Amino acid sequence: MSCDYCYVYFAADQSWRRRPGVMALDTVRQAVDRIAEHAREHRLPMVRIILHGGEPLLVGKAHLGELLTVLAERLAPEVEVRCSLQSNGTLLDHDFLELLLRHRVGVAVSLDGSPVAHDRHRRFANGRPSHARVAGALRLLNNPRHRELFVGLLCTVDLANDPVETYEALLEFSAPRVDFLLPHGTWEYPPPGLGHREVPPARPPADGPPDEPTPYAQWLAAAFDRWFDAPRKETRVRMFEEIISGVLGGAVHTEAFGLAPVDLVVVDADGTMQHSDSLKVVAEGAPETGLDIFRHSFSDALTTETVRRRQAGLLGLGKVCRACALVQVCGGGLYTHRHHHTEGFANPSVYCRDLADFITHVRSRLSTALAHPDGTPEALGPHHPSAPS
Repeated sequence: MSCDYCYVYFAADQSWRRRPGVMALDTVRQAVDRIAEHAREHRLPMVRIILHGGEPLLVGKAHLGELLTVLAERLAPEVEVRCSLQSNGTLLDHDFLELLLRHRVGVAVSLDGSPVAHDRHRRFANGRPSHARVAGALRLLNNPRHRELFVGLLCTVDLANDPVETYEALLEFSAPRVDFLLPHGTWEYPPPGLGHREVPPARPPADGPPDEPTPYAQWLAAAFDRWFDAPRKETRVRMFEEIISGVLGGAVHTEAFGLAPVDLVVVDADGTMQHSDSLKVVAEGAPETGLDIFRHSFSDALTTETVRRRQAGLLGLGKVCRACALVQVCGGGLYTHRHHHTEGFANPSVYCRDLADFITHVRSRLSTALAHPDGTPEALGPHHPSAPS
């Protein structure tokens, strides 16, 4: 695949050119031993491991099987492991699914909606569209034998696509969960459709210019309304549920929203430890920690300035965000999206106004639902935590 918005291959950081395409098994063993060490040190009851890429299935069935065997033999005796894989779906066949089933590995697939929507950006390197191949893989994944592996669909928002049509195209595959991803960008290199924006001055976004367009808020609001008003149990949408939880005063457990401390480290194919790999859109070397699994522990990563800032909650944000009434829900947005080349990460998200408008929309819908005369949980929509299962 050659997705034109891929932050691994087409962003500012080009370190992939200097790294192996596949993680050697000796590196896998060292990484697993470091994870076990960290679990013992911090008495963790469970760890999550996500096999990511590029495309992780490119390693082939034999290597993937050996990797998963290392996980089972060296890590499972130490701590509960919940393993999943993020795939573009083009290589996902029956044999891969049987392998993943044996090792209890969940599968999430990237799908951007309808064939036209998906194939606008997600094409093979020779230019051929990929939707048909992905759809075939999702039908295999939905087979009763493999259905339990299906984690969900990840959809990158494209303003050129109709939001309701996109959501309904995702519904066709009966995913247990859908998540929407905003295109990556920074204040210097804004996402598509936003154009150049000035970093907000030292005041909350609600006091900003009222006429600034918020196309991503409008897109998400239309998709949210379609989901919120839908019949019960249609599907879960992670972004929407997390924002609802935050608006109602609950916890927000996602990297893109809320004030929960960051709890992830990326281990690249050469064993280097990195911060969130979306930072590749910021600059060459932006995700680097200077650490690797051969010389350092994961606890060493906790001492880096970036992780300390990202675990500091409200105190880790810039003054604009700290003064904002929406900060408990928004959390300043995704860390990557806050970057400005002269001011670093002490800024609100480049999506600041969009996030504010969308959260306000969700709050308004919830207020109306809570005032529903029959007072039933259904008035809050099918996926509110208080709705009966």
